[in-house]
Amino acid sequence: MSCRGRLSIRLLPLGLAIGLTLGGVAQVEAQRAAAGPPDWPCVQRLIPELAWGTIWTGPSPEELEQAWWEDEEVGRVARFATSRSTPEDQAQARVREFVESMTDEKDEAEVEQRLTLLFAGLFELTNRERRRTIDGIRSASRAQLARLETISGMVDELEERRAEEAADPAEIEQLSEALFWEQRTFQQRQQALPAMCEQPYLLEEKLSRMVRTIMTRMP
Repeated sequence: MSCRGRLSIRLLPLGLAIGLTLGGVAQVEAQRAAAGPPDWPCVQRLIPELAWGTIWTGPSPEELEQAWWEDEEVGRVARFATSRSTPEDQAQARVREFVESMTDEKDEAEVEQRLTLLFAGLFELTNRERRRTIDGIRSASRAQLARLETISGMVDELEERRAEEAADPAEIEQLSEALFWEQRTFQQRQQALPAMCEQPYLLEEKLSRMVRTIMTRMP
């Protein structure tokens, strides 16, 4: 890159950074328009915990006499189906395979018990993963808000230095370039937030599809 090209990159960011900072604030505020705490950046409403009654019409998993992980096969299916490393088609296929193993020859009470155990396992592990995902989103949001404060401070400092009569051009270049990369990092991470915000919803949808498969065999 020519010296002129490098210089343009370093000297233009002040106006650019001001616009991006204001735009970033507007974007954050728009994302926080949904009800939720200040560090929730998503347009989707924050639902910290799933309620099993909203997706399950079978027997109450809270009244089971056995914990889901005490049934070894149920535990294996639930963990495999909810693992981050398991593609959804394989997760759905494994649940379907277990459901189809509940043949008509089996006692209906046992079928109901084991399918409810499977739901309990899938629900608990999905809820746990959702909580981790939500915590990650809120942590990323707090980091972005802190970065906005940093950018705002850098803009103020650069304006002050440029207004000085004895301003050091080399120092201004250094500050300007640092600001450029800071606001670029902010924009890149801001663009990643919508995809992060989709994750809790996608986990809930995946669970709902597995529940529908289970319900096809409930007595």
